[in-house]
Formats: sequence, C-alpha cells, structure tokens
Amino acid sequence: MRMATTIRGWMPLWAGMFAGCLGALSGCTTTTTGPAPMTPAPRIQPVENRPDLMTESDEPEARKRARVRLQLAVGYFEQGQTTVALDELKQSLNIDPSFSEAYNLRGLIYMRLNDPRLAEDSFQRAISLNPREANGLHNYGWLLCTQGRYADADQLFNQALANPTYGGRAKTFMAQGLCQQSAGRLADAERSLARSYELDAGNPITGFNLASLLFQRGELVRAQFYIRRINNSELANAESLWLGIKVERQMQNDEAMRQLAEQLRKRFGQSKEMASYERRAFNE
Repeated sequence: MRMATTIRGWMPLWAGMFAGCLGALSGCTTTTTGPAPMTPAPRIQPVENRPDLMTESDEPEARKRARVRLQLAVGYFEQGQTTVALDELKQSLNIDPSFSEAYNLRGLIYMRLNDPRLAEDSFQRAISLNPREANGLHNYGWLLCTQGRYADADQLFNQALANPTYGGRAKTFMAQGLCQQSAGRLADAERSLARSYELDAGNPITGFNLASLLFQRGELVRAQFYIRRINNSELANAESLWLGIKVERQMQNDEAMRQLAEQLRKRFGQSKEMASYERRAFNE
C-alpha cells in the first residue's frame, strides 16, 4: 500500500516532519537485516546519585567545536547544499566521533542522497549513542516505515513518544498514523492522526489524511469537518479541494460542491484533480 500522505503544495510542512530532528540545532531504507536492537532503558538511579543534565557550559571543548561544524552542516542541508553539508558533517564527526546529533543529520543526508544502507547505519549509530533521543528515534522510525517495516517503525515511534521531554509529539503521531494507515491498521491510524491533530490542528497534512481516512470509512460528517477547515484556509490545494468535492457530493451538498469546483478551476485549472472533476471520475 502506498504512503497515505499528500505533499503537493505543502512541501515546507512535509519537511516539517523532520523539523527539530536535530534537537536544539534545528528544527527514512532497506537491508537484509532487521533494525538495530533496542537498547534497554537505563536503571533509574536515586535522585541524590543522578548527575545534573549536561548543559552547554558542561560540554568538552571537542564537543563545542564539533557542534559549530554541525550547525554549519545543518545550515547547508536546509539550503539544499547536501554535499557541502556532508563535508562539514564529516569534520564534525572527526572532531567528536561520539556526537549522536551528527549521526542523526548524517542519516537525513544519506536519505536525501538515496543511500539507504548508510542512512540506516547513521540512525542506528545515533540511537546507540543516545537511546532516548526522540528525534533520532522518529527519523529512524520513518525510514523503516517507508520501507514497509511497519512493526519496527511503530516500536520506534512509541519509544520517541515515551520521552516526557519530547517537543515533537505532533510530528511523530502524524508519522505513526500515516505508517499505520499504510499498514492497513486503520483504527490505529485514526487514533494517531487524531492525537496529532489535537496537538497541532494547523497542519494540513494531518487534517487531510484524517479526512481522507474518515471519508473512506463513510464517516462523512467528521470528514467534512476536517477537510472544510483546510479548504476554508489559505492552505487549500488541488488535492484538498478535490477531496472536499467528493465529500460534499456524497452528502448531496450540491451548492458546496459547485463552490469548491469553482475554486479548483480558478486556482488549479491544469491539475489532474480538475481533469478528474470534468470527467466526473469521483471514484477513481
């Protein structure tokens, strides 16, 4: 089953699935072996014996120099200068080979370069160095999901979500929901997407896929709620308008359907969705 997401017109938001993937710095592959074994959670120490959380002032000099190089690599990566980013990243890892955030970016770079073996190796290294780093768990989970390794991906998403300090929960619930939908676990997908929507109602990718799932299940009133919120905003695109048309048609709201069709014609007249509407191909 293909991935359920839609990205046309929402590319910056789709990229936001990986925003924050490098923790404080910013913001999926196949092999013949399974994913890296999950590192067991460390035994909880008594409060009085636990070390303080490491902050910037605690970092060794090598880590500080490696972080500067990593920050440069992130900037180049975000500008699409992937080869330059990789060069800066190599220098960061030469300075500090134990820098988990650098391996996380390395995985994203090799994903972009379509090198699944090195991408997976990178995420496995990042997680082995910092098993509770939620952004790395999220990225590795998405990588496995795109390769159809759904159960392993689900485990990684759950590990990321179990981190109480993780700030990217909406992103990970969305990715988990899309993965569950591709795996045919529709009830689980609905729950995950709904949870993501609760945390970030402004993300049209979440709203669209939730509406699409509900439409497929015949829950038209709920589907209408989510797709209308997108189509009544500046985030509407050809795909969302087309889904809205199909929802309104099923609900026999002819006037609403015609209004959406007029928007589709004016704004996306050359789109495949417009061609489908003109053919009345509502069930393709």
